[in-house]
Amino acid sequence: MAATALPESRRVSGRGLVLAALALAALCAWLALDAPLTGLVPREGGWDVARGFFGHALRPAFTYETEVPDGTSPLLLSGLAAARRTVVFAVAGMSLALVLGVLLGFLASSSWWAQDSGGRKGLRQRLGPLVWGSARVLIVGMRSVHELLWAVLFLAAFGLNTFGAVVAISIPYGGTLAKIFSEMLEEAPRDSARALRELGAGPLQIFLFGQLPRAVPDMAAYTFYRFECSVRSSAVLGFFGFPTLGYSITQAFENLHYAEVWTYLYMLMALVVGIELWSGALRRRFVA
Repeated sequence: MAATALPESRRVSGRGLVLAALALAALCAWLALDAPLTGLVPREGGWDVARGFFGHALRPAFTYETEVPDGTSPLLLSGLAAARRTVVFAVAGMSLALVLGVLLGFLASSSWWAQDSGGRKGLRQRLGPLVWGSARVLIVGMRSVHELLWAVLFLAAFGLNTFGAVVAISIPYGGTLAKIFSEMLEEAPRDSARALRELGAGPLQIFLFGQLPRAVPDMAAYTFYRFECSVRSSAVLGFFGFPTLGYSITQAFENLHYAEVWTYLYMLMALVVGIELWSGALRRRFVA
């Protein structure tokens, strides 16, 4: 008896199987963690803290809630200075991450190493697998450790210094940029590269003028997005003692100055939204 094929509507697609597997994995994770929803109920005294914190959301502070030493900058000026330092940390970290990302992204892209050299294997093709594999392994290592863990490591090794904070941001962000850049170079249209090859251009000319320009707009757009993320990471580094907005938030929260906490939080939100609007406009211009 011949087997009858299932109707098209009753077949399970590959996408459906993936979604089902993800749902099953999520269920298994919840069961393994044994995380009951009752854990979200505040403990004794927790409601008072929650009311005190959220009760000041619409009443942020414009002056300090307690007396401060003479000569202390006003609260708003202090918050703006912390916001400026947050951006400075992010810019410094991203500038170093961009250098790492471009260099490692180039080395980890098969579009350069796998270029046709007229039927003979040159030095580039022979070294390609070794360099490509080594760059990929390095990128994975850089991306595997979160910037907060790098910050803890550098804090323990070198103490509280700004260079450690910058490097803590640049290492994982450089690895992420390198991974994405290499993929963008590999996925960029090759029509210009083929045209240059037919005209007799060399491998370096083909890469620089045929492949790289097709990937640069997407690479620039992604860099702007990662800069937004670096601003948030820079703020979080303040919880380790670096003088960013996170440090101001931590100090105010430890002193139960919830109105001041909301002042700094709103400054951080305004900073992130402003950068998002600015970088979004630049991304649209680069990609268009």
